[in-house]
Amino acid sequence: MTLHSDYHGHRPALPLPRPLDIALWCAGQAWPVHPLRPGAKTPAGNCSACSERGHTTAGCLCLKKGRWCHGFLAATLDQELITSWWAHTPGFGVGVACGPARLVVIDIDAHPTPVPEREHLLPGITIDPRVDLSGLANGFHTIALLAALRGEASPADDESTLRVRTPSGGLHVWYRAAPGETYLCSTGSGAGRGLAWQVDVRATGGYIIAPGTRTKDGPYVPVGERREPAPLPSWLRIELIRTGHLVPQDPAPKTPAVPPRARLAVLEAGDGTGTVGDRALRRLIADVEDCRLVPEGAGFSAKLNRASYTAGGLVAAGYLTHDLAHAVLTRAAQQARPGQERRFERIIDSGLTAGQRRPFHPQERP
Repeated sequence: MTLHSDYHGHRPALPLPRPLDIALWCAGQAWPVHPLRPGAKTPAGNCSACSERGHTTAGCLCLKKGRWCHGFLAATLDQELITSWWAHTPGFGVGVACGPARLVVIDIDAHPTPVPEREHLLPGITIDPRVDLSGLANGFHTIALLAALRGEASPADDESTLRVRTPSGGLHVWYRAAPGETYLCSTGSGAGRGLAWQVDVRATGGYIIAPGTRTKDGPYVPVGERREPAPLPSWLRIELIRTGHLVPQDPAPKTPAVPPRARLAVLEAGDGTGTVGDRALRRLIADVEDCRLVPEGAGFSAKLNRASYTAGGLVAAGYLTHDLAHAVLTRAAQQARPGQERRFERIIDSGLTAGQRRPFHPQERP
């Protein structure tokens, strides 16, 4: 296997379209869009109403009034709304909400960071010591290694689908999930889900930067001729299932199932309803959301870890499902630290896993 230090694809010599044109084009592909801060990769800031202490998306008037608050949760296909957003700030970048668009994007990085031990390169796969890894330095190499082990070509070389070169030298490889299948995001080969070192997965619960968007570091430029995602390759689907990215579809129960005792609406309500367990988790979720008022030094990681651990205990005790817990925690973290999925996904996954080892019942203290 040949290892390359970078990906040298064709970069069309075309002028970049206006951000509004990009947003409308994406909406025409049935990819819901939301604004990014001008020149940045993070969602445009919330309005003053959404910065108030204790504010959540439950009953938020901003989304109903067509504001772009709450990051990818506000993503839309409404062309009139999109036009009004970019008329307000023409320099907005364009983010695409992956989940509603049924997108699974393989985000290949090429950061100059120390290479981990070989057991941490491909989660769950033992790389034979006889495999020469000389020259391995980034995500292009690890995704190529994974593909080679499966007898497949690297997604970085997949000319059948949309690929987008990033300003840092990475590559976004866009695929389309099959109807009814839901995939989750992950970061590299860290704790919890992980596909390969320096290879992230952007899917439900996250967003991707639209092709043509320009940041202060440079543009996101399509590679090759394809401008639409191909279906997710079967071998890559199997790898995503193996690494826990696919949300399992619950089969129809033979007997009536006991519904979870905590619901998203209850957790987000502010009227004191719900069980003792519901209220305990809601307080912790509020602590996480309040971190958005303080960019640094708010104890965000510790608060999110505690909330995740408590949620894991409630999952183990049958008070809510794992998917619901993950959605609640992700939403709170997104509000507190929009655009920092790389940071909070690890915390949520590890906290939930640890918490599920110790069931938490309402009469106990979290």
